Amino acid sequence: MARRERRDAVRVDVDGLHAMFPYVMKNRTDAEVLEQEEIDVTDLLEWMKNENDANGTNYKIFHAVCTAVAKTVYHRPLLNRFISGRYFWQRKEISLSFTAKRQFADGAEESLVFMTAKDDMMIDDFSKKILGDVTKMRKEGKNDLDDLIGKVAKFPRWFLEIFFWIVYRLEYHGIMPKFLTDGDSNYASVFLTNLGSIGAGASYHHLNNYGTNSFFVIIGTMFKRNDEEGRERTYLPMAVILDERIADGFYFVRSLKYFKWLMRHPQELKRPLKELGDYEF
Repeated sequence: MARRERRDAVRVDVDGLHAMFPYVMKNRTDAEVLEQEEIDVTDLLEWMKNENDANGTNYKIFHAVCTAVAKTVYHRPLLNRFISGRYFWQRKEISLSFTAKRQFADGAEESLVFMTAKDDMMIDDFSKKILGDVTKMRKEGKNDLDDLIGKVAKFPRWFLEIFFWIVYRLEYHGIMPKFLTDGDSNYASVFLTNLGSIGAGASYHHLNNYGTNSFFVIIGTMFKRNDEEGRERTYLPMAVILDERIADGFYFVRSLKYFKWLMRHPQELKRPLKELGDYEF
């Protein structure tokens, strides 16, 4: 009998059309959809500055995006699904992950940062968690997953071929051991990257067939331009890549509208994830 539950998710039944997708589009990279947006963050930036000045917080644009993304996934749960072993799975938790450079220099190593979003978390919690984890990583160096990757990479090619064949079979059957997935960005609900921190744009980034991540968000460098009324506004370019098999276009569009609404109403980021806010789908 097929497994109905795995350590990180519960299997869900879908309609016949969607059930066929994993056989027609077998790999996650076969089913990517890209949406690029330029989001007006003028009011958000002003709000964050006022909050930081008044309360001594250290909100950054990345913290706001992470909070809004997590809140969107909480209220749009199909975004927290993935396909593995040809089955559809609903994650038990919302998790965000990103990579951070230990130094802003050519050749500087990167480290994975992984966090679980609880339903009572607000932007304050995300900000403190992100700043704390990045500071700790840069101070202490490699984490456990980095150490494991470094050790495995030293084995000869024939061993790695066998090792990853076994890993893919374990994932196919939903029995990947915890020590191989904990802290791995490829097993997060959402993988984010802040290219704006290095002055780059919101370029396309493929999904990975390894792991279970179905949702990738890229943030570019903010820029200014005048709106239709001639006012100077600040915009944040973003690219969102999704596995189209986990939901339909209508669901994705409505989810994106909610995310953009949160970015335009930053006070909503001070409310727990579980609170929808004054919004109707």
